[in-house]
Amino acid sequence: MHRYDYSFLKKTVPGNIVGLTDIISDLRTKEEFRKLQYSDTFEILRKKAIVESVKGSNAIEGIVTTDARIKDIVEGANPVTHDEMEISGYKDALDLIHTEHEELDVEKETILSFHRMLLAQTNPREAGKYKTSDNFIMEIGPDGCRHVRFKPVPAGRVNADIEQLLLAYYDARQDSEISPLLLIPCFVLDFLCIHPFMDGNGRISRLLTVLLLYLSGYDIVRYISYEGRINKYKDSYYEALKISSDKWHENENDYVPFIVNFLHILYKCFKDLDESFTDISLKKAKKSERVENILMGAIVPVSKQDIIDKLPDVSVKTVELVLGRMLKDKKIKKIGTYKDARYITI
Repeated sequence: MHRYDYSFLKKTVPGNIVGLTDIISDLRTKEEFRKLQYSDTFEILRKKAIVESVKGSNAIEGIVTTDARIKDIVEGANPVTHDEMEISGYKDALDLIHTEHEELDVEKETILSFHRMLLAQTNPREAGKYKTSDNFIMEIGPDGCRHVRFKPVPAGRVNADIEQLLLAYYDARQDSEISPLLLIPCFVLDFLCIHPFMDGNGRISRLLTVLLLYLSGYDIVRYISYEGRINKYKDSYYEALKISSDKWHENENDYVPFIVNFLHILYKCFKDLDESFTDISLKKAKKSERVENILMGAIVPVSKQDIIDKLPDVSVKTVELVLGRMLKDKKIKKIGTYKDARYITI
C-alpha cells in the first residue's frame, strides 16, 4: 500500500520551487487589490472563465461540442447529446464549487457528490460510486499498440486508500510549515494514482484542484480557467504526471515534476489575468493612457516588448515616452537593464 505522508514538503523541496510559491502568493495579494478597484471587469472575466473551464476540462477527455452550445449549457440550456450531458454534469459540479466553496471541504462525500453530478445523466448506475473492478491507465505507442502505463490501486483497496489520502491531507494542511501550494499537487497526484472511479477521474481531479485552490485562499480560478490552461499545455501536464507517478506503489516516486507543472500553470493563470484585464478594460482609452494602465494594472513585471506586443497600434516612441515619464514620477520602478529590463508599479 502506498504511504500517504506529506511531511517531506517541509524539508526536501528545492529552493526555487519555494521561491515560486512566494511569487504566486504576492500575485494573489495584488489580484485582491485590483479586484476591489475593477469589479465590473472581473465580472466579465468570471463569465468567460466558467465557459472556458467547462470546455477545457471536458476537451482533455475528448468530450466536445460547439462553443455556442457550451455557452448555452452554462447558461442553463438542456443538453441533447451524450457529450453535452457529460459537459452539463461538469458545469453543475463546477457551479457548486464556485458558489458553495466556503461550505465545502475535501472529504469522501464531497468527492462522491462531484462524481454523482458528473455522471448523473450519462451513467447513473456508476455515478457517485467507487469502481468495483480494477482499471488500468493505457497509452498507445508509436507502433499503434496499447500498453499499460500505470496500474492504479485495486478496486478492493480504494475506500481504504481514499481514507488514508484524506487523513494525510488533513494532517498536512494543519502544519504551518507546509505550503498549501505544494500540498495541492501532491494530493491531486495521489488521487490520480488511486484512480477510484471507472470513469471521470481526470475531471474529478480538476474539480478538486479548483476546490483546493479556493480553500487555500486562491480565487484566481473564478476569473481565469485553470482547466483551460491544463488543456492548452496538456502534453507537459501528462509528462509531469507520468514522471511523478513512476514507482508510486513502491513509495519511491518524485512529486517535484508534478508540483512544478502545477505552479507553472497557476503562474500562467495570473499572467493571463493581466492580458485578459488589458483586453477588456483598455479598449477605449487613449494610446498613452493604455500604456500607463498596462503598467499600473500589471501584477507581474512587464517589459517594453510586452507592452508593444499587447498594443500593436501604439508606436515604440509613445511607449518609451510613457515609461520615461512614469519612471521620473516614481510610479514604476525598473528591474534589470537594457533588453532584459522589466517594469512594475512601486
